[in-house]
Amino acid sequence: MRKVLLLLFLLLFVGSGVVYLLGSSNFDLKSPIPRIFGKKTELKLINDWFVKNERFGSNLNTSLAQSAKSALLVNFDNAEVIFEKEGGERLPAGSTIKIMTALVALDLKKLDEVFTISKNAATVGEDTMGLSFGEKLTFEDLLYGLMLPSGNDAAVAIAENVAGSEDAFVAHMNEKAKLLGLADTKFINATGLDVDGDSQYTTARDLAVLSHYIWQKYTAFRRISATDHIYLEATDTHKAYDLYNQTNLLTSYPGVRGIKPGFTWEAGYCLVTYAENNGKKLIGVILGSQNRRAEMKELLDFGFEKYGITIDHPLL
Repeated sequence: MRKVLLLLFLLLFVGSGVVYLLGSSNFDLKSPIPRIFGKKTELKLINDWFVKNERFGSNLNTSLAQSAKSALLVNFDNAEVIFEKEGGERLPAGSTIKIMTALVALDLKKLDEVFTISKNAATVGEDTMGLSFGEKLTFEDLLYGLMLPSGNDAAVAIAENVAGSEDAFVAHMNEKAKLLGLADTKFINATGLDVDGDSQYTTARDLAVLSHYIWQKYTAFRRISATDHIYLEATDTHKAYDLYNQTNLLTSYPGVRGIKPGFTWEAGYCLVTYAENNGKKLIGVILGSQNRRAEMKELLDFGFEKYGITIDHPLL
């Protein structure tokens, strides 16, 4: 009888304690980790270069980039804005999206790794490098196909071989965008192609930040982006490829080294450009243009003239 009374007393004591804790405002049935470290974990960015809000020089030439929905010219070294037109507007950007495709893949794979081409990749359509189902190419070969002819087949092949599927790869792309601080960017595929019922977007500012980051980090990207033409010899695992760079101004404007053009019917004509003359480095971005080539040429002329540099370009 005494043992039963003792047991009842212990149960009553424990029950009273539970009631007290549940009634306490400091008690939380959830993990105590949020209370210890804060309810929101602040994302640690891997990037410290962002386009400045201040503009270099007081007068902006309003005759520049007239047909473009958005345009930006920025100093590569100090992030000063030289020219801006709706630089923060969210817009589709066509194949300039492939800059992020290249970055994510370069982060995760080595250039000499061999990738196998799926039927899905080989049949993606529109701009391609001409891949065939079952071929095997190095990651570096596919980067040339991604950047020079803007191959959608190369983009899908890279995505599938890096992450197992394009959807999984796109998740990496969006995560990378967060880590870079690209707050106005959303990816839905690795190609930049328009998709019915969904949209991906970025801004001229976000594209400038992305381009600055990859240009600084990967010499292979700079080398491939600056390549005008390459012939990939046939091997036992793939046919020959004759690839030409579609980047506007690469061979006609002194100092232009790349980076990437883009076009879809929804995005219009887009272009991201890196140029360097007399020690001054510029990044230009044009989105939704009717004449990206001429408008980028005018932007670069305007930018270099701001630093007292006159560019002679007889081929334009």
